[in-house]
Amino acid sequence: MAMRRFDPRQAQRGPQIRINQRIRVPEVRVIGEAGEMLGVMQTQEALRRAQEKGLDLVEVNPKAEPPVCKILDFGKYKYDEKKKAREAKRKQSVVEIKEIKLRPKTDDHDLQFKTRAAHRFLEAGHKVKFTVRFRGREITHPEKAQEQLDWIVQQCDEIANIEVRPTMEQRTMTLLMAPKPAVMQKVAQARAAAEKARQKALQEGRAAPLEAGDEALDRLEQELEDRDADDEDDDEDEAPQAGAAAKR
Repeated sequence: MAMRRFDPRQAQRGPQIRINQRIRVPEVRVIGEAGEMLGVMQTQEALRRAQEKGLDLVEVNPKAEPPVCKILDFGKYKYDEKKKAREAKRKQSVVEIKEIKLRPKTDDHDLQFKTRAAHRFLEAGHKVKFTVRFRGREITHPEKAQEQLDWIVQQCDEIANIEVRPTMEQRTMTLLMAPKPAVMQKVAQARAAAEKARQKALQEGRAAPLEAGDEALDRLEQELEDRDADDEDDDEDEAPQAGAAAKR
């Protein structure tokens, strides 16, 4: 079988789940893809076994000693989890808040991309929370973050209202925007039509169609996560250099 090329940016963001090269402990307890216990082994050996099968090594219990990891297809796992979440959302009325992370040093191209992403989230009926994180001496120039958020508000003015104006809390500045009533009305109509089509498909014995909009938003969220991962990796690379410069 051809060996799968790992991309560390595939890791799900957040402190709960790490995969592949982001698992940095020396050894782990491994569960195979069929649920069998493979025992404790060096992390690099566990990665090799997962790679040979074209799968991922996923940390499922980081608090254990050693941490417990499972060999599985992480992409399929995330897809299945999101599919379950979509099914659950159909049965209840839930307003999601999509978070978009920025930095004062976010360049214009990245800022435009994230603003377009916010536009799509708002059009889909979601609230959007912008979080600008400050590191080091960046905190001395909050006006840069304020300029970014003011520009974003202007770009989204036609479809969104400000729910919580930009506020500083410790080392972050946040802004919360919500879709305008007219946008929510269109979203409700689209969801009703999609549910009608789904019910018709089920009655006719056909597979219920997936909502193309949900699939597109999932891909958009993944790209945002990848960009955030790149930003964090860049910060980790810059930190030792900054420390060395300070010593000189």
